[in-house]
Amino acid sequence: MNKAAEYFKKLVKQKWRAETAKHQRYRGGIVREILVKYLLSLVAWAVGVVLLGIFSWDFFSRFHWRGDEAFYLFLCLMKEYSLLASGLAIVAGWVFLSYQFLSRPLRYLDDLVRAAEQLASPDSAPVQLPAAMHEVETQLNLVREQSLRAAMSAREAEQRKNDLVVYLAHDLKTPLTSIIGYLTLLRDEPQVSPELRAKYTGIALDKADRLEELINEFFEITRFNLSHLELERTPVDLSRMLGQLASEFEPTLRDKELSCETELPARLEYICDPDKLARVFDNLLRNALHYSFPRSVIRITAEKSSSCITVAFQNVGPVIPADKLGRIFEQFFRLDASRGTRSGGAGLGLAIAKQIVEAHGGSIRAESADSRTQFTIELPL
Repeated sequence: MNKAAEYFKKLVKQKWRAETAKHQRYRGGIVREILVKYLLSLVAWAVGVVLLGIFSWDFFSRFHWRGDEAFYLFLCLMKEYSLLASGLAIVAGWVFLSYQFLSRPLRYLDDLVRAAEQLASPDSAPVQLPAAMHEVETQLNLVREQSLRAAMSAREAEQRKNDLVVYLAHDLKTPLTSIIGYLTLLRDEPQVSPELRAKYTGIALDKADRLEELINEFFEITRFNLSHLELERTPVDLSRMLGQLASEFEPTLRDKELSCETELPARLEYICDPDKLARVFDNLLRNALHYSFPRSVIRITAEKSSSCITVAFQNVGPVIPADKLGRIFEQFFRLDASRGTRSGGAGLGLAIAKQIVEAHGGSIRAESADSRTQFTIELPL
């Protein structure tokens, strides 16, 4: 795993260096283009001034002059001071061309400043730059699109989180009111029968358990937003981990008239963070449990290839629509919003599972068809 991590870091560095070299070559290309055009323009202007003087004198020398014409006197003056005139013309052209070519980078800079202002508050209008800066325009428009997508995703995630917090806050009142009500009955009616007392106590305990679940969901939201995922890797037998997980869920599966079958190798060694990976498997099994048809089977399989370990959780239940299947790993996304918080979680289980799997360098995907839904995890060796 250490070699794989080092190889991955090496690839990232090589890509970063390649991109940096590409942009440096592009910037150098713009500078060279401006300098070459500037020098060629200066040379062309100087040659043009000299050729113009030669051709002009040759042309006007073909005429017969009396010697007292003003234009003839001007031509004689220009011939006498031809070097000075040519020099002044060349200097004037040099000043003009220098101004034009030096002001061009400043105009580019003004365009970049306007583009930066546009990126600060991105809108639907794309960034437009001169043709010479086409590559920069492309890169800035990519950044603009990414910023727009990130802002939209952030707004959607924030809205989902706010909606969920509202639901949770509302649902907190129901079990709390029930707990207070039944405890008040027990306090105000000391002569209540043992059977009724046991019933009231059981109901209050159930509501307290549900209240604890809701409070834990609040903490889950906070941990997901604030935590920085760090892995503590150690060798672990995934077959044993998955087998223990299936055994722990047997009472819950039995209550919901479900069964769990496993198809695992005798031993499946993997170097990972066992606590976090166990959380991934727990989340996937809970998800399968919530969305399975009664009297159906949940299957857990695992296999090892030359490059990775594949773990799959499959259940029989409602087909997930394609539009929701693409968003199922988003934060606070709930497959069935009508379930509320009484039976569902905070919509973080699959998002956290994806984060943990990707931290291990792996991938997770979901497929749903023909009343079967499967989550597949691939962990690189």
